[in-house]
Amino acid sequence: MHDVLRAEIGKGLRVQLAHPAGHVITLLISTMMYLGLQLVLGQGELRHDLLPQTLVAIGGYWFLQYAGLVMVADLIEEKRAGTFAQAQMTPAPPWLPMLGRLITASVFGLAVAVVAALVPMLVAGITIPLRWAALLPAVLLGINTLAFTFLLAALALVSPMIGALQSLFTSLVLLLNGSFLPLALYPDWLAAAARVLPTTLGVEALAQTLFEGRTLTRLWTGGTLPWLLAHTLALTAVAGLLFVRNHRRALESS
Repeated sequence: MHDVLRAEIGKGLRVQLAHPAGHVITLLISTMMYLGLQLVLGQGELRHDLLPQTLVAIGGYWFLQYAGLVMVADLIEEKRAGTFAQAQMTPAPPWLPMLGRLITASVFGLAVAVVAALVPMLVAGITIPLRWAALLPAVLLGINTLAFTFLLAALALVSPMIGALQSLFTSLVLLLNGSFLPLALYPDWLAAAARVLPTTLGVEALAQTLFEGRTLTRLWTGGTLPWLLAHTLALTAVAGLLFVRNHRRALESS
């Protein structure tokens, strides 16, 4: 089982690193667009009161974007090449290769998210304070994001439209999770809608601990932490159940 897991992780990393130029160009263009929009919103200046909060959110977006790419890309290729059923011919349980993809997604997504946040920080000359209270929201944000990428992978097993769906959902996250404006500046109805999306509640909890100095107790009594926990658990449960169902259907149709 360990050999299967190790092989899956190695394959995933090799696939993603085989063409680094595409990732670099995408990050460069997107970072320029992010900084350009911040200049527009700041009327020609980078507002240091807003930039740190939006950088936390844009980091969450990049983690989601690249984790989803890792999770979904191999499945799409296997389905197109007709090798999905052969890849499942192993004594290892079907969730083990998916766990390997999930670990690869975590490593690659985290690396890209850190780089994508550090570059604007260096350009603008800002720092993000680190607090121990932010550790739990950060972990829950990561789990929440990976649960959603697992959901995308489950959809990729049976849906030929997964590319369009992934692009739609990640674009919504980019627009609404606070990557361009902090959630506190949204109208109440839009903020409520944004909190349904992955990463938003995690970003909000992180911002409250990092920039407002809230403790975990205050996060819990304020409602942000319970909602984040509930959202993460629900997303994980739905993703797991959908994977079991769609994996069976994919094997039957192969």
